[in-house]
Amino acid sequence: MTTASPVAPHERLGAVDALRGVAVLGILAMNIGAFALPMAAYMDPLAATDYAGTLSGWNFAWWLFTHQFFDLKMMTIFSMLFGAGLVLIGRRASDPASGRLGGFASLYYRRLLVLFAIGMLHAYLLWYGDILVAYALCGLVLYPLRNVRPSRLIVLGVLLMAVTMVLSSGFGAFFGFARDQARQAQEVLAAGGTPTDLQRDMLDTWTQVESDIKPSPDTMRKEVEAMSGSAGSALRLNAEHAVLMQTFLFLTMTCWRITGCMLLGMALMKARVFSAERSDRFYRRLAFVGLGLGMPLVAIGAYDLLRARFDIPHAYLMGMHFNYVGSVLVSLGYVALVMLAWRRGWLRPLLSRLAAVGRIPLSNYLAQSLICTFIFYGWGLGLFGRFERGTLAAFVVGVWALQLAWSPWWVARFRFGPAEWLWRTLAYGRRQPMRLDAPRS
Repeated sequence: MTTASPVAPHERLGAVDALRGVAVLGILAMNIGAFALPMAAYMDPLAATDYAGTLSGWNFAWWLFTHQFFDLKMMTIFSMLFGAGLVLIGRRASDPASGRLGGFASLYYRRLLVLFAIGMLHAYLLWYGDILVAYALCGLVLYPLRNVRPSRLIVLGVLLMAVTMVLSSGFGAFFGFARDQARQAQEVLAAGGTPTDLQRDMLDTWTQVESDIKPSPDTMRKEVEAMSGSAGSALRLNAEHAVLMQTFLFLTMTCWRITGCMLLGMALMKARVFSAERSDRFYRRLAFVGLGLGMPLVAIGAYDLLRARFDIPHAYLMGMHFNYVGSVLVSLGYVALVMLAWRRGWLRPLLSRLAAVGRIPLSNYLAQSLICTFIFYGWGLGLFGRFERGTLAAFVVGVWALQLAWSPWWVARFRFGPAEWLWRTLAYGRRQPMRLDAPRS
């Protein structure tokens, strides 16, 4: 029985790396708004107009573009690949020819523990929108399911993802009820009467919901001042947002979606979809169905939300469901296009660069946070709230260009990215060789 060790560069699946590179870069198109603008601007494009600008012209074009092509899609791909990684590592660990037998369970959970620690540092010292903590926690349930048949993994994954829709609709119905009762309370008060206890409670509840989801201009001004002020003020408010992300939002939304996508990724890896081993015909059909059904659903959802002016009860009750479902289909379409392009040799120079980005995803993901928080937070340049929504596209393209340039240079010389090296060194309990020409331990 030999000791487990990280995957060597020549053992990696290029198609998987390219797909992961797409997800790493694409996720910045959504995250940039949370890096640079008040949180309300991410939730409601009609909010925070003093900072994000009105939803018109280039601002509208950028919102619609990111909503249609990136929102939830990149996180879905990232999550599916996380699940696929468990299957891939498990295969290598159980293959006598790989020389990596033994201790796979303990290794897997050590990897999650280290990832959790890295995520906590990322969330509280850099950016509250961290996804690594959620991945580490959701990943805990994957190992016992590693040998389940793909069909059952798909069914279980879909059921878990549906939990978020049920909870969201429940919130939407409750918000609608609270608003109706609050309006009745206000009418009674205006007439000089006394509202019922229920009406008073719902008035307080609805006031709190509105202030949380659509805060007042004064609240957003304070957020901008804190984020662009001293390092201490930025870290304090960032920590408050991180707690919200890791508690209420995780339990009601994030964990169900991410775990479901991970299980779907495990199934797709078992079915040889991620390794570009299926036929061209299979990938063409998957792209046609995924994009053909998903893109219209996402577009209908965008129209519906705009028509309702992002009304809170409507958005939670049904408005967000179109993209929630459509994004999974679109993500599968993206998977098919990348696999087909890899098989056919299309756009090979670009795919090679994307694969380099995808070989060091953790380093590139953390680098995006480091770069963007330096630009926008008070501990750096303090430009938080200074650029309208559409202008942020320039920062996205700039970071993309930087990472597409530096990643091939790095992977041509080193086995791991800096963050991957730290992750593996701590997980395996021994210092990993960094340079490609260094002997493996």
